Amino acid sequence: MSDRGNSLVSEDEVDNERRRFLIATTAGVGAVGAVGAALPFVLSFQPSERAKAIGAPVEVDISKLEPGQRMIATWRGQPVWVMRRTEKALKDLETMSAFLRDPESKVVSQQPAYAQNVARATKAEYLVVIGYCTHLGCSPTYLPEGTPHNLGDEWKGGFFCPCHGSKFDLAGRVFKGVPAPTNLVVPPYHYLNDTLILVGEDGGAA
Repeated sequence: MSDRGNSLVSEDEVDNERRRFLIATTAGVGAVGAVGAALPFVLSFQPSERAKAIGAPVEVDISKLEPGQRMIATWRGQPVWVMRRTEKALKDLETMSAFLRDPESKVVSQQPAYAQNVARATKAEYLVVIGYCTHLGCSPTYLPEGTPHNLGDEWKGGFFCPCHGSKFDLAGRVFKGVPAPTNLVVPPYHYLNDTLILVGEDGGAA
């Protein structure tokens, strides 16, 4: 028996109290350790700043883009081509229908509704497309009219995929008889002003 003040406490009771204290302490430490170990995994589920940036809209300054020139931006890890078409190129688009698989851009998944037109653009002068062939994802080569080629008399400038021979006109519309099944993809975009395009958001355009 142990004497605690005026109370008599058995050794068994002391051992039980000690045991409960040790169990509670051990459980508390284990819980803290479990939370500490789990925290890195929980944080790993949160998107990193870099991941957010990859998916964020991208501003493209077209102020120095001359007629006939193309520039390349990156959005979501994909090349985005912005091309300023000449007046002749825009007129030529009207003559290409007979050679194209989807001249009226009826495959709605390939462009927003506001780009479902001959120029496939909100402002006819500027083409904005993802620079991947819709066959197997190669990157086509820009071949303006006048560039030496053996692509046929109907070729009036456009994009040629060297991997498997797919051809697209200067609106990104696919030719008939090539491996690519659909037109090049037009991403969502809108103009912030006359010289700045925001790729990745349509600005509420219908």
